[in-house]
Amino acid sequence: MCENTPAVQTTLPLDPRAAGEARRFLRAAICREHAASVLEGAELLVSELVTNGVRHAAPPITLRVACDGSRGLQVSVSDGEPAGPAPREAHDEAESGRGMSLVDYISDDWGVQPHQDGKTVWFTLSA
Repeated sequence: MCENTPAVQTTLPLDPRAAGEARRFLRAAICREHAASVLEGAELLVSELVTNGVRHAAPPITLRVACDGSRGLQVSVSDGEPAGPAPREAHDEAESGRGMSLVDYISDDWGVQPHQDGKTVWFTLSA
């Protein structure tokens, strides 16, 4: 882990404001030395995961941000719903349904970790 920036987490409200709060938290928490170059992609992916949590999951929704030194950024969103996200193919005019496809395309790696109280969806971005 990074010696300059500790891992931090926050609990988000289960309402439409959550994605904006998550982006603000990420901007404040991101390691300026190792992960600033991936902030834009991280903001998009955090928005997608938190929005999925608000729409499809159960509280609490927790965002965790950690710098892995020169290897990059680790982000996870946990919620109280045990079922994992289901990537789907969205039609051209669809207004939703692309979130997990974006996570898959933009991140270097991602996954879902089930646990007793729900699940954690995580992704990494290399600096």
